[in-house]
Amino acid sequence: MLLFATAASAILCAGTVWSSSAAALGESSRVEIRGVAIDGLDEPRETARRRLAWEVRKRTSIETRLRPRRARLDDPTLFETPMLYLAGDEAFEPLSEAEVVGLRRFLELGGFLLVDDATGGSSSGFDGSVRRLLQRALPRDPLRPVPSDHTVYRSFYLLDRPVGRVRGPGSLEAIARGDRLAVVLSRHDLGGAWARDDLGTFTHPVVPGGDGQRERAMRLGVNLVMYALCLDYKDDQVHAPYLMRRRGGRP
Repeated sequence: MLLFATAASAILCAGTVWSSSAAALGESSRVEIRGVAIDGLDEPRETARRRLAWEVRKRTSIETRLRPRRARLDDPTLFETPMLYLAGDEAFEPLSEAEVVGLRRFLELGGFLLVDDATGGSSSGFDGSVRRLLQRALPRDPLRPVPSDHTVYRSFYLLDRPVGRVRGPGSLEAIARGDRLAVVLSRHDLGGAWARDDLGTFTHPVVPGGDGQRERAMRLGVNLVMYALCLDYKDDQVHAPYLMRRRGGRP
């Protein structure tokens, strides 16, 4: 169940120590960035989630599943993971009531959904389809801009704004439930900045900032995964040990 997964994630984030114990428990214990499968909608950056999973494992002490799977929103296995990733570049048909209920239940039980518009904000129909889906799933919870001082921009790295394959809007959008973000919507094509081919070559140019912008997009991805696992419990202390070391103090 998702509530168990989320509680376990909070425990691991409290000390950001997960690697040795997770390795002993096996593949099922590793954090998975599960893709959302929607009939008729292809995942435009097929390697993006794998690349993000690798970067999270390399840069943090979180053990991730390096070949994350996809599932429909009416699949009960969704509750095995605290984080879902929905990407697209075109409109899709309205989902079934069972899929909408599945998404609502996932979010109400503490799950986190990252929506990644692979068009980078151009008019593709994906954005409209997503907004209609979220309105059906959470009719009382609107999307709002995420302020620049929110925890999501400093859950691991210190960032000042979102970027992806394109520079895009100056803020993310999100649906908050209580004091946590349950849904984050990016119109920056994050996956386009993350994706690599089988030879390790990045598959899409990043504009206008090149490699520096790509690195910031990767850091945002890591932050989003860390936020999905840790939420806001360390809002005021995210970088306290780091800042203490910089000042010559002891963490």
